[in-house]
Order: sequence, then structure tokens, then C-alpha cells
Amino acid sequence: MLNIQTIRLISFFVLSYFINSTSAASIPGSDISHEGSIVYNIAVNIDPSTRMLEGKSVITFNKTREHTLLLDKQFEVTQAFIDDMPYAPQTDSEQSHYWQIPYTILRPHRIEIHWRGKLHPLDEAIDHEQTLGRPIAVSGEAGTFLPDAANWYPRVANGLVRYTLQMTLPAGQRGLVPGKLIDEQDEDTGYRARFEFNHPAGGIDLMAGPYEIESDHYSGIKNSPIRLRTYFHPQISQLADDYLATVKRYFELYESWIGAYPYTEFSIVSSPTPTGFGMPTLTYLGINVLRLPFIKNTSLGHEVLHNWWGNGVYPDYKSGNWSEGLTTFMADYTYKEQESAKAAREMRQGWLRDFAALEPGQDAPLTAFTSRTHGASKIVGYHKAAMFFFMLRDLIGDELFNRSIQGLWNMQRFKVTTWSNLQSIFEIISAQDLSFFFDQWLNRTGAPSLTITEAWQEPTDFGHRLHITLQQPEPAYQLRVPVAILTDEGEKSHLLDLQQTMQTFTLDLSEKTQSVILDPDTRLFRLLAPGEALPILREVMVNPTTTTVILSDNDETQQTAAALAEKLQRRTPKILTADQFLTGSPTLVIGLQHEIDAWLESRGLPEKPEEVLEKGTAQIWTLTGPEDSPMVIVSAQDKVSLEALIRPLPHYGRQSYIVFDGRQAVKKGVWPMQVQQVKIK
Repeated sequence: MLNIQTIRLISFFVLSYFINSTSAASIPGSDISHEGSIVYNIAVNIDPSTRMLEGKSVITFNKTREHTLLLDKQFEVTQAFIDDMPYAPQTDSEQSHYWQIPYTILRPHRIEIHWRGKLHPLDEAIDHEQTLGRPIAVSGEAGTFLPDAANWYPRVANGLVRYTLQMTLPAGQRGLVPGKLIDEQDEDTGYRARFEFNHPAGGIDLMAGPYEIESDHYSGIKNSPIRLRTYFHPQISQLADDYLATVKRYFELYESWIGAYPYTEFSIVSSPTPTGFGMPTLTYLGINVLRLPFIKNTSLGHEVLHNWWGNGVYPDYKSGNWSEGLTTFMADYTYKEQESAKAAREMRQGWLRDFAALEPGQDAPLTAFTSRTHGASKIVGYHKAAMFFFMLRDLIGDELFNRSIQGLWNMQRFKVTTWSNLQSIFEIISAQDLSFFFDQWLNRTGAPSLTITEAWQEPTDFGHRLHITLQQPEPAYQLRVPVAILTDEGEKSHLLDLQQTMQTFTLDLSEKTQSVILDPDTRLFRLLAPGEALPILREVMVNPTTTTVILSDNDETQQTAAALAEKLQRRTPKILTADQFLTGSPTLVIGLQHEIDAWLESRGLPEKPEEVLEKGTAQIWTLTGPEDSPMVIVSAQDKVSLEALIRPLPHYGRQSYIVFDGRQAVKKGVWPMQVQQVKIK
């Protein structure tokens, strides 16, 4: 009888054959001809000046099963037919029209629905977090955004679909949806374009605006032509060439790393609001976001990669969204690795600092993460998940990790994919049982807390014998713990296989040990020990127990300070007066410079640090307050300087100090990590 190891080795060679010798289209189960059994044929006419939308949708169900169609209540259904018979919608408690499509064994169904309605007005003042929290269909002269979740068209509630969509817009407006551009006419009478998405898709997002379109082409890894486009507002049209050139660099990276780009085009689309979305064949980024010089080297690549993970292989949201973590690891983190080992280590340290800022109850297992809704969900679903893939690569090695990534792409393209599917593929290719690794990192909240409880050495005939005792709480994680041994000859790294709550390891060394450092390169996702990391802003921003002290007596300045506190914490702040007693809770202190200086002195707290002294119009820094609680101090020159912080400051949660000149951050930094080090006598 074959044992499990032999079975894994056989599976490894079989899967390797498919990865190296077979295109994905020929792998059993990956051909889309039998998938996407629901087909949409949609025509919409949108007038942003009046915000009116008129549409006609013909939906064909090629397989017989029950389905539910949803259309937001803001729209009026003018006609609806099922198999040419009138079929009026019902209305649910959530204010949506819906049609229950019955199961039949006789034939496929054809649904035809005509609808119209007025879209919500575009609000250019909202931020990205507000956009994430309100999936509504909006329109205005500056832009139209119809997210799939807004039910702006009769949408199948669950199930993958294929579609063609034709849109008509007034002159001066242009638009698109994910998919292949089949044809377009841009004339004085208006704009018309037809798109086709011939892969199983979760839904349709539509974008339009007063775009200027620039085009380029890229020859993919299989010499397949890929059309590149920018749909930019006139005020940023000059950025088009740089963005088109940068996209090619990402295609080269990810096609060589993962496999051929799955679509025939990719577009970068500007939004009048500060969005940052990735859809199949395109990314939708805010105008002001696109203006930032670093976006081409960071966020753009992240969104390009989503065409493989998320929009090419679909996460199964019911069992956890793995795609954001894998994309963060292969995009944001990879760019730091390409920059330097130091930059990569600092990003890993930032992830651990962010996690340390969470309070009990804000954490969740990776299997519970679906999408980003607030800062805490990003810390788990993006950062912890990215560290999961980093540790998995450390465990099985670079070569097997990369082969597993290619196997995932080849086997699961255009399929809904679970964490279990990922585990199976990584196990087959690595020929290792990874169940303990996936189970402890996916299904548990929190992170291991590790300490060196003692370390001592004794002389031997051949040198010295070093004993190191590591401790962790119950239930124990199975970890390969990196430690650095410092000797007279230099530093050497060792991996300790920790599986118990307390375990002593013995190392025979030729040199005498001076000290032992726990995880010096930050390669484990873990809880930082007290004193390992000084505070960052996020520790005060995300903690629901944070209290806010406003020092100013001026009513207008108080209102500005309260608005800043609410923006930083994304909730109504708990405000204390300057003379109230500080508890051990995280504290945000806001005041003018002279008020801050006097308050710090009266409380016996450290004065303004050298890093921000005599610089800018506003200074923000963290310090350790009563009962080792984190504190954030906001010191502004005047009310105008304080008001200038409201929009930009929430984006600097990973910093320990920032100096602003007006709205511009001119200096920022993080207090250095203090490693867990034990000296050996």
C-alpha cells in the first residue's frame, strides 16, 4: 500500500507536469466553456447631468436551478418578462426589487427587464473609508460610479456570470466596465461602447467621466497582445504616459512569476473621489491618489496583481478571503524586498506594531476576513495574511513556494477557491503535511507571545554548551523560532523548533556566547513583548477605549480639535478636559503649541522630542503615558494649522512622529524597535 509521503510525491510530479507542460485552458476543470452558465446582455443609457439611468437587461439561465435577481428600490421597473410572460418583481424589507426564478427541468429561462431611475448625486468630499462603507450608485458631471453591490442592474444574488454590456453616454463623457472592449464610437452626438466579459465573473462595476483616453500595447509572455489604456480626467492627463509605461513593468514581473495575464486589456481609470479599487482588467484610483509620485511604485502594482488573485482566482468569501493577503505579500511586500532587506524588515515590523495596537475583540481569524471595512480588518486581512505567506515561504523554501503559486494559478484560474484549496496545492508541491501550519494561523485569533525565560552556558571539552529556554502561553503554537547567538567571533543564526509552552534547547558551540536575541529579523508573526516597540499613532487611533484631551479654551479651536479626533478614531471621541485625571487608557492630546508645552510640564511628561522640535506648523508624536499606555500628542501653531491636519493625518497611523507644514508632511519616522535580548554571564 502506498504511504502518504509516496502519494504526495506522485501528486507532486503530476502537478509539476501540468504546470510546466500544459496551458491552463487544457487542464480538466479550468475551461470556462461550461462555467458562467448565466449570461447577461445589458444596454444602459446614462446622463450624468440629470443623473438618469435607463436600462434593458436580458438574462439567460443555461442551467436549471433556482436563482434570485436583485435591483435597488431607487429604480422603477417598467417591464419584466420571464420566458416572454409578464413577471412582476416583489419588494423585500431591504428596499430591493427581487425576482425569484423558479427551478424547472424543462428548459433554460430567459428574463427580460427594463428599468430606469435617478442615481444618487456624486459626493466628491467623501474619503476612501466612506466609499468602502456605502456601495451606492452615484453620478455627476465629474464622474459616475456604479458598484456591483449597489444593485444598479438586475443582478443574480449568487453565482458567476458572463456578460456583454453596451453603454451610451452624452458627448464629452466616456466609460467602461471590466472586460474586452469590442467597439466604441465617440462622436458629437455622444459616446457608445460595447464590452464583453467571457469569463465567470462575480458582477459588474461601471465607471464613467469626462475622460481623456490614451492607449498603448504590451506583448504578453505568450506573445498575446494586451491593450493598455488610461481613462484620466483632463487635470491629470499628462500622467498617462508614465502610468502606461509602469504597467508594463508589472506585467513582466507577474507573468514570469505566476503565469500569463488572463485578459486582453488593462485600464487605469481616475475617480473624482479618493478610491482605490481593483476589478478584472482595470483599476479605479482617485485623481489625487494618482497624483502621488509613489503610487506607480506601490498601489498600482497591487491593483495589477489583483487580476491574478481576486479577479482571476476568486476567493471563497464564506471561508475567508485569502487574496488580499497574497496580493499584499506579492506586491507591497515584494517591492520592499526589491528595495532592500532593511526596508522589508521594517515593513514586517510595521505589521507587528499594527497588530499590537489592536484591543481584544478587534482581532478575528483569517478565515473570518472577507473585505476591508476599517483599520482593524486591514491589519488582519492584509498584514497578518501577508505575514502568513511570508512564513509559509520560509517554511517550504523559495523554489517550492513559487512552484505552488504557479500551481495555484494553473489549477484554479476563474474558479472560486478556498483556503483549503491553497493548502492542498502547497502540500502536493512541497510534499509536506502543512495542516498544523494552516490550522494554527488561519483558525486562531491572536498571535504567539514568546519570551526567553532564561539562557545559560557551561564549558565543554570542545567549547561551550548553551541552554535557551523559550516560553509561550497555552495553547502552544508549533514554531521555528529564529534566534541570533552573539559571540566574540560575530553573530550566528539558529532555528529552534518550539512545540511546547516551555521548552529548553541545547546548542554546542565552539565560542563563548555573549547574548541571545529572539527573532532579530522579525520573521515570525507574534505579539511584541512590552518594551519591544514604542508606540505608533495607530495604537491610539484604533483602540475603542481611547480618551481625548482638548486643551484649548477657544470654542472654534475646540471644534476643530474635536473634528480631528473624530477623523482619527472614526467615531465620536470621548473627550476629557485638561485638568481631568488620566487613566491607563490610550490618550490623544490636542492643543496649540504653548498649551501642549505647559500641559506636558504640569503632568511631568517628557517634553517635545528633538525629532520634531522647532519644525513645521504642527508636530505629532507618541510617548508612553501612565501605566505604560500609549499617548499621541498633537501640537499645532494655530487653529488653521490644526484644521490642515484633518484630512492627511489619519493616513499616518504607522508613524511614531510626523511634522506637518500646512497639509504637507515634511518629516516622519518610527521609534526604533528594541530587540528581546538576554545577556549570558
